[in-house]
Amino acid sequence: MGALAAVAGCQNPTSGFKGADVDFERPDSDETLAGPYDHTRLEGVSQFRGSLENWGYYPEETVPDGVEVDWRIPEHNTGEHTAAKASAVPLSGDAIVFPGDTGYLTALSSDGDVLWQQETDMSGRGIHGTPVVADGTVFIGAYDGILYGFDAQSGEKQWETKLGGSIGGSPKYDGNAIFVAVEYPDPDGSIFAVDPNSGDVLWEDDESRPTDHPHCTPAIDPRASMMVLGSNDGLLYGWEYPSLDFEWTFETDPDNDTNGEIKAPVAAYDGAAFFGSWDENVYRVDLESGTEDWSFETDGLSMVGPGVDPTRDEIYAGSHDGNLYALDAQTGEKRWQFETDRALTGSLTVCADRIVFGSTDRTLYAVETETGEEVWRVDSDGAVTSTPRVHDGAIYYAERAPDPEDGEIDGGAYKLVDAA
Repeated sequence: MGALAAVAGCQNPTSGFKGADVDFERPDSDETLAGPYDHTRLEGVSQFRGSLENWGYYPEETVPDGVEVDWRIPEHNTGEHTAAKASAVPLSGDAIVFPGDTGYLTALSSDGDVLWQQETDMSGRGIHGTPVVADGTVFIGAYDGILYGFDAQSGEKQWETKLGGSIGGSPKYDGNAIFVAVEYPDPDGSIFAVDPNSGDVLWEDDESRPTDHPHCTPAIDPRASMMVLGSNDGLLYGWEYPSLDFEWTFETDPDNDTNGEIKAPVAAYDGAAFFGSWDENVYRVDLESGTEDWSFETDGLSMVGPGVDPTRDEIYAGSHDGNLYALDAQTGEKRWQFETDRALTGSLTVCADRIVFGSTDRTLYAVETETGEEVWRVDSDGAVTSTPRVHDGAIYYAERAPDPEDGEIDGGAYKLVDAA
């Protein structure tokens, strides 16, 4: 992208193109790292869940047999909002960028030194989504409803675009546009495609858009030619990709008192969408037809972004019942479960033979992918709801503030390293 133009002003969320005159393209296959795993990871791009399909799958990363804390950044998260917190993503070299619910977006060296820091929503709930790092720019949305572009090296703001009331989910980048879900206070919502160079709105679905707050991160499956997004209205929305023509909705259990909210990111795998719902089910929905293939009932609502291991053809999903489940991707049959002491609310990370995830019991866990047996656990001060990022043998994660109502506002950001 090179140097970006002057800051784009706060735009009307219904302005810009609506798709008719915008020619979206599939990601260039020369820029993908699909390999034998059949998912789309753009070369040189760091983003939430790794791939366009939101697998949370990093087979090249190894989880150590034992870990210790290398550093902790205090008061990274200080707010009362109990939603899952933002996660770290790698910058160039050995640096990372790590947002907090304080509203600060912070670039850190591998030693935990601050390289730069920028402000976003400083008077509300800050940042809960995870950034995209691409072409020398960091893209992030905040609860002020603004999507930002910051220079990855200096932190200088390149542009900002006001899209709506708040942005609680993570953006997704397909090499052409930044896709992000936006909430309005009615409650209402929408999904946008934004030009990464200027912040201009390229597309908005203002007809079939979600009718309640979408906290979800969109999943794009170029092979299935679909993009999907869940919302608090209990619906999964499907658009043909890359035309962005609206195709279907899938409704979770309409008789459940919770309305079946879909808050967590959806994973697209094997021609299907996998996701948890507040109706206490984990679903597999066919991407072509928008119909249910199977559902797996848990003993609590589910708002964990599922992980995928294609070598085992397994899906890993969590629930407020405190369990992590390994499910057969074809049948939904349970292969194993691992129990924690409290609810699972953040997404998980699947690496080479091990899964890393947090629990609101204030613990980060690593388990064996094959058996679900515990490898290690690390106690934290607050609930662990950020998605752990495993990078170059280190593990980065964040916790909630322990008890803000009683003045315990020190929710930290951590780096773990091999204890050997």
